Amino acid sequence: MILFMATLAICATMTAQQKMELNLWEGTPSVKSSDSKDTAKVWIYLPDKKVANGKAVVICPGGGYSHLAMDHEGHQWAAFFNRYGIAAIVLKYRMPHGNYQVPISDAEAAMRMVRRNASNWNIDSRKVGIMGSSAGGHLASTIATHSKGEAKPDFQILFYPVITMMPDFTHKGSHDNFLGKDAKKSMEKKYSNDMQVDRTTPRAFIALSDDDRAVPPINGVNYYTELYRHDVPAALYVYPRGGHGWGFRTNFTYHIEMQFELKAWLESF
Repeated sequence: MILFMATLAICATMTAQQKMELNLWEGTPSVKSSDSKDTAKVWIYLPDKKVANGKAVVICPGGGYSHLAMDHEGHQWAAFFNRYGIAAIVLKYRMPHGNYQVPISDAEAAMRMVRRNASNWNIDSRKVGIMGSSAGGHLASTIATHSKGEAKPDFQILFYPVITMMPDFTHKGSHDNFLGKDAKKSMEKKYSNDMQVDRTTPRAFIALSDDDRAVPPINGVNYYTELYRHDVPAALYVYPRGGHGWGFRTNFTYHIEMQFELKAWLESF
């Protein structure tokens, strides 16, 4: 068992089969950012055609909507997904600076891009999911609960996510950067994604740490509860310790277990 677990860890960090870097927008973005130098990009990591199973996941790193943890919450995940035949699309989305439409438009554009290129990238357009960590988890769950058509994901993967924008349990930095410090109560409710779950919300994998002091774990727990109430298939894993922001870092105590559990979930549908 120990040898098998070690082998899994090595395989999951292998170099991806094919990598492409693209600008997300051709020309002017649909929503203008207040920071003209902040550009959106995607890195596409495709698995070997021999193992490709048609699934793809758009990855939204976290960073409190002020910066992005592109490595351990983004690029480092690519080899794991490719190992199991899943295309990984790492998204560098633009920061909102109080305009929530900026990152939402980027995430929706990334979802549409994947589906538009599905046949060329050996992807099944009915198997495109979204993943996010921390504030990236808020963005991913926003797309899962608000977006329509080609922008709507088929599944969602959330690590220690910010879910609510309500003052009691939100992550204040994410709230202020996403909606602005003086956000209206109606907007806080609209982007409290546990309040937006319905029976069309895509299935979910949620993982968090009980000792997270940055984003209260109740964010993910409440989201799971609403998914359960609406008969949406979901899996919730609460690890005893790990704090916040572990991503794909190998020093996370439950790094190996988390990989096994995510792999099993991905293979369940």
